[in-house]
Amino acid sequence: MSGAPGIRLGIDLGGTKIEIAALDGHGAFLLRERVATPQGDYAGTLRAIAGLVAQAEQRLGATGLPLGIGIPGSLSPLTGRVRNANSTALNGQPLREDLQALLQRPLRLENDANCLALSEATDGAGAGAEVVFAAILGTGVGAGIAVRGQVLHGRNGIAGEWGHNPLPPEPGEQRAPRVCWCGRADCVETWLSGPALAADHAAMTGQRLDAAQVVAAMRAGDAAAQASVERYAARLARALAQVINLLDPDVIVLGGGMSNVAALYDAVPRLWAPQVFSDSVRTVLAPARHGDSSGVRGAAWLAARPEVSNG
Repeated sequence: MSGAPGIRLGIDLGGTKIEIAALDGHGAFLLRERVATPQGDYAGTLRAIAGLVAQAEQRLGATGLPLGIGIPGSLSPLTGRVRNANSTALNGQPLREDLQALLQRPLRLENDANCLALSEATDGAGAGAEVVFAAILGTGVGAGIAVRGQVLHGRNGIAGEWGHNPLPPEPGEQRAPRVCWCGRADCVETWLSGPALAADHAAMTGQRLDAAQVVAAMRAGDAAAQASVERYAARLARALAQVINLLDPDVIVLGGGMSNVAALYDAVPRLWAPQVFSDSVRTVLAPARHGDSSGVRGAAWLAARPEVSNG
């Protein structure tokens, strides 16, 4: 590296955009840029990332900066290739090896929800907490776990894959199964993503609105939209009550588009309380302090930390 002590780069590789950011040693942004993700184009994605890194380093007057990348999936401990990514063009690809060869440096590659957890545990809504569970409620649903400021991976490298657990039904609830892109039925993702809210609202009302439009209608006082968001909150509470019973985190941080629904932070803790196996629930539910910047910040923080082996 030349001429940039303490600076690190982070990249958030999403389904619709790729964002790069540079942080100084205190966590202040030095630059941020984003481009559209080449849809279904693995080679194009590699070129887009390389272009962002080259442009950032040119602006910073540095080369070979530490780099962390958050992706919507994880690396298989058996093959080292990407798996479980809802950006399916990445699945089965040796992404880390290809990028290391292209960028001529080692890099850290991590699940995007793990990057969110690391960011918020470092200097966000979970700063100073022992256990942080961070959930992304967006186009898909994922989650990551940070323990004492370090990402928890687990023996199989899937710690936090809450989005692909089945959502527990309410007692007596009759519902048609929803098939997830992963092949399983009734995954949390099929009920708690933004598109899931839109689908539920359409099923109940016949109105074809996206999630943002449903939320806007709710805020404007539309009764049907209010009911849809209330059903969403009840489902989120059931799903998170399972997390609390299993992990008992200090803080649950929400990211993604649905994290901007302020009503959830009052409703969900009220609704989860009867389903948590405790006489009191002190777990805090909070939005990501760094908002949609948190994933790229977590990737940058990752870049400067030693990699922890899972054995």
